[in-house]
Amino acid sequence: MKNPSALPLARATLRTLVILNGLFGAAILALLIATLVAERWTFTALGLPPSAGMEPMMAGMRAIAVLGLVAIPLNHAVLGRLMAIVETVREGDPFLATNASRLNTIAWVLLALQLLSLVIGGIGTAISTPAHRLHLDAGFSTSGWLAVILTFVLARVFAEGTLMREDLQGVV
Repeated sequence: MKNPSALPLARATLRTLVILNGLFGAAILALLIATLVAERWTFTALGLPPSAGMEPMMAGMRAIAVLGLVAIPLNHAVLGRLMAIVETVREGDPFLATNASRLNTIAWVLLALQLLSLVIGGIGTAISTPAHRLHLDAGFSTSGWLAVILTFVLARVFAEGTLMREDLQGVV
């Protein structure tokens, strides 16, 4: 079953996500710089007026921002490889060794992102206080870990499909 609008939609969505990823990176960097240049104002604006007991929370939030910056190039790596895979699908030849390699790389990057999320969630839990609860969308994600496993399996399927196609071409 073919859906002619699916590939252009996928391409447009991926391009949009690349732009949003860059914008989120710029926003995180700006916020991190603001916490260093205008600490009191920035943390007050975030609802955390600086006080003697707030130093660990402020340091933890900066660490989370730095880890957020680490996630930006990782996300870019996934999006770029997905765009390349979509392009090979558009060309009608997706079962290529390069796509198997791209999927394998995506799986490893997704694994790194899941581990990064665990660290960010751990920092959030460690710095959260009863007075100032920090709610993050980070930590363990069942669907995230399933995506990692699925992508490793899909990479293997593409590798096997490529080998089968090469064998078939050798027979014909």
